[in-house]
Amino acid sequence: MPPYSAAQKQQIAQFVSFTQAKDTVATKVNPPARYFTDIETRTHWLLNIYYSPEENPDTIGIEGAMRYFSDIKVELDEVTCLAIAELLQSPSMGEFTREGFLNGWRSVQCDTLQKMTAHASTLRARIPTDPSLFRKIYRFTFPLCLVQGQRNLQFEIAVEQWNLFFTPPKGGVAWNTHTTPWLDWWFEFLESRGKRPVNKDLWNQVEVFMRKSHEDENFSWWSEDGAWPGALDDFVGWVREKRGGNGMEVE
Repeated sequence: MPPYSAAQKQQIAQFVSFTQAKDTVATKVNPPARYFTDIETRTHWLLNIYYSPEENPDTIGIEGAMRYFSDIKVELDEVTCLAIAELLQSPSMGEFTREGFLNGWRSVQCDTLQKMTAHASTLRARIPTDPSLFRKIYRFTFPLCLVQGQRNLQFEIAVEQWNLFFTPPKGGVAWNTHTTPWLDWWFEFLESRGKRPVNKDLWNQVEVFMRKSHEDENFSWWSEDGAWPGALDDFVGWVREKRGGNGMEVE
C-alpha cells in the first residue's frame, strides 16, 4: 500500500469494513469519509467496484455481474441468481443498472457484501417453500430471458429455465412426482408439437398448472371452459391419453 496519511488510512479501513472489499480495491475507490453517511452512499461505492472502464457508467455488465455473484456466494445456475436479478430489477440477464442496484438493496437494508450474502442465503431457503416469492421470481424471468426484439421465449431457453424452476437441486420445486413425471412429459409433449416459442401467458400459466397438478393429479380441478392456454388444454388430453384414459399411470 502506498504511503497514505492517517486520515486516508482510516477512510480506506472504513471502506473495507463497510463493503468487505479488499484493501487494494479500496485504495482505488478511496471514497472520502463523508460518503459513509447512509445506506445508499455505502451501496453506491460498493457498486463502483464492479464497473469496468469500458462499460456503461450506469450499468454493471456480464463480467462485473459474474464477479459480484461470486462475491455474494450465488451460483449462476440456481434460482437464487434469478431472485437477485428480480430484486435488483435487472434489465437483461447478467446486467444491473445503478438505479436498480441501489434501490433493490436499499429496500432490504443491505449495504455490505456480508449483508447481501446473508440475504441471498435467506432467499435460497425461502424460494422452494414460499409460493408467492417463487411466482414473483418465475414471472420476472420471462422478460429477463427474452432475446432482444422478440416477444416470445425461445423454446430452448424456456426448457432450460423450466428445468431450473421445476427440479430441486438448484432451488426449484419438483414438478415430477412418484406417479407422474410431469416435467418430462411436458417436454415430450412440447417437442411433439414442434418446439414452438413460448409466449408470456403460457409461461405464467405453466407454474399455476404445476401447483394445481400437485393438488390433484387426476385433474378434478380441470374444466374445458377454463381460461387456460390452448397448449395446456391439449396437454391435459395428451396426459390422459398417455395414461390410457382418465386413470393414473403408475410406472
